[in-house]
Amino acid sequence: MLEGMKVLDLSRALAGPYCTMLLGDMGAEVIKIERPGKGDDSRSWGPPFIEGESAYFLSVNRNKKSITLNLKSEKGKEILFKLIKISDVLIETNRPGVMGKLGLSFEEIKKVNPKIVYCSISGFGQTGPYRLRPGFDQVIQGMGGLMSITGEENRPPIKVGVAITDVGAGMYAAIGILAALLRRDKTGEGEYIDVSMLDGTISWLTYQSGRYFASGEVPKPMGSGHPLIVPYQSFRTKDIHINIAAGNDSLWRKFCETIKLNMADDPRFSTNAKRVENREELVKILNDVLSEKTGKEWLEILNKAGIPCGPIYKINDIFSDPHVLSREMVSEIEHPKAGKIKVTGVPIKFKNNPGKIRLHPPLLGENNFEILEEIGYTKEEIEKFREEGVI
Repeated sequence: MLEGMKVLDLSRALAGPYCTMLLGDMGAEVIKIERPGKGDDSRSWGPPFIEGESAYFLSVNRNKKSITLNLKSEKGKEILFKLIKISDVLIETNRPGVMGKLGLSFEEIKKVNPKIVYCSISGFGQTGPYRLRPGFDQVIQGMGGLMSITGEENRPPIKVGVAITDVGAGMYAAIGILAALLRRDKTGEGEYIDVSMLDGTISWLTYQSGRYFASGEVPKPMGSGHPLIVPYQSFRTKDIHINIAAGNDSLWRKFCETIKLNMADDPRFSTNAKRVENREELVKILNDVLSEKTGKEWLEILNKAGIPCGPIYKINDIFSDPHVLSREMVSEIEHPKAGKIKVTGVPIKFKNNPGKIRLHPPLLGENNFEILEEIGYTKEEIEKFREEGVI
């Protein structure tokens, strides 16, 4: 879908690389600009490592080429500006103001390429009193409200088990970039995009913020439960917990019929509002009934009846599930150092122009010669750049 688009990726760690991985999956040529000798921070994050390659880095950097550039050197900037002239998108994740000090602000870049779509991803955005604070997922999950509504009441704060605020910022950045490219096709003008991890996290609060705005009630953590729908949580069976999501009154009636619970018309539970009001009493009743059979038995019964339900998978369970495998959400690719490695599949499925994994996560500076020769440098010049620490 994005074949022919050239993306310069000056980001590191997770939010920016996740964004550029999505663009690469959809066909864009992504050139990852890395620091000579060190590269992306995540290259050193581990263990685990596979033949010296960080599993973290490998997980979010497929479909990219790597070039090393010292952007504090004049020759390094000269090379970058040659790349900018022929690129469509630039992504960076530095603290606000850093790109300006390097002479790489949007205002400077658009003088070289007025059609460039320039995206900055940061923890708190380019404006506001917190703009210069470092943005880390742990901090953003707390300040964005997620940790106040995750876990169990009267227990210590709990965060989501992946760096979800980074991933979310990367997704919002990709959405913004695609919108800006669509507009550029109509106007010929580039755009500057300011994506904040905190903004994105707050936007996810949706019905939780709606509850607060409507009632003044401050939402609390509820374990696996839902504040506005019952039954909609995990339940204990004879051997394991399973998820059940009877999300409306008709499903509630069908659920009662399926588990042979004669309570569909009980005035305490006949409507969702009543079930929310009498949540504690109902959950106890359901746990008692569901504990009579194993999780596997209940899942077979409930799925056959069309009741929304599912197991609570561990990571190893996910990647052996036949549906996940049929959707090609596990891919095996060849890496020049790590050998055959597994990565998650492409999540966006296009019918006519499907995304695919074309390139392994690159070695540091793997594509220096290829990229520099494409923009006119000779092998001798490139070797000299290496000797001088430019690349």
